[in-house]
Amino acid sequence: MTRTTDATPLDRTDPEGAIAATARRVSNWGRWGADDVLGTLNFLDEAKRVEGARLVRRGVSFSLALRFDMDGPQKGWRRRTNPVHTMLDTGTDAERGVQGFPHGIGGADDVIAMPLQASTQWDGLGHIFDHGVAWNGRRAGDVVTSDGDRVTGIETAASQFAGRGVLLDVGRAIGDDGELPDGFAITTEHLQATIAAQGESARVGRGDLLVVRTGRLARARRDLAAGRGWGDYAGGAAPGLSFTTADWLHATEIAGIATDTWGFEVRPNEFDDAFQPLHQVVIPNMGLFVGEMWDPDALAADCAQDGRYDFWLTAAPLPVTGAVGAPVNPIAVK
Repeated sequence: MTRTTDATPLDRTDPEGAIAATARRVSNWGRWGADDVLGTLNFLDEAKRVEGARLVRRGVSFSLALRFDMDGPQKGWRRRTNPVHTMLDTGTDAERGVQGFPHGIGGADDVIAMPLQASTQWDGLGHIFDHGVAWNGRRAGDVVTSDGDRVTGIETAASQFAGRGVLLDVGRAIGDDGELPDGFAITTEHLQATIAAQGESARVGRGDLLVVRTGRLARARRDLAAGRGWGDYAGGAAPGLSFTTADWLHATEIAGIATDTWGFEVRPNEFDDAFQPLHQVVIPNMGLFVGEMWDPDALAADCAQDGRYDFWLTAAPLPVTGAVGAPVNPIAVK
């Protein structure tokens, strides 16, 4: 047995038992009715959006998205590739007059082909199952078929992601030089210590959209600048949330959480034989929306400078019908 700083026993040899017990404790099945498709986004109501909108004072904005291009971090895991961008019409075509338009008008057009979770994105509620069961106790096969997710497709939540955002810069609060090492498990104690260090504007509660910065992306960005490429950013070792934070995530009643890592939770995972156990608990059982590969670095620097860690955040996913996850360009405004 090992013990986390949450003072919660964690038996590394029994992921099945730990996942089952935690899923029972934090389950939100039936909380918003049998037909619910929004999960924890139900916490983000009109009053919470008004609260978030009132946080805009300076009007400065930050995109929290990585670039969508062929030089991204994907390496083909589960057939995930980087976006492929192709031009359909170009300025060269316009110069040569081959586009077929009258009176000299020309234009450019393009197309992109990509997995929907190739870069900055939200995981939808149909993305992860627990023993063949999806969010709210539905059979996985009744939710997601070859036609896509016809129950909780990402389009059902596309209008909901706007409200009070909160940054917990755990990397800066407790890490060395603003970063956490790979394999570092962020516990509830670490999250609470970060809130205490950042002050009142970092309080986390019902309906908030939480952004956690570990510093992992900053490290990957240095590797890129040095010509070393993305390395194992996509799928490799990384800091992230400990499995033991599931109860805190449930108790705070946040609407969603996003990190600057590929997988949200710590990697390698904390059990001897498990794959993304926190995903298995929070998405199909809690109904929590998870964002990955977000870029909060510029926002974090501004927050550290002005001492304010909450902001207006709008982060609508591309409403691809039936998708189990979708790209997003989150915008934080302070």
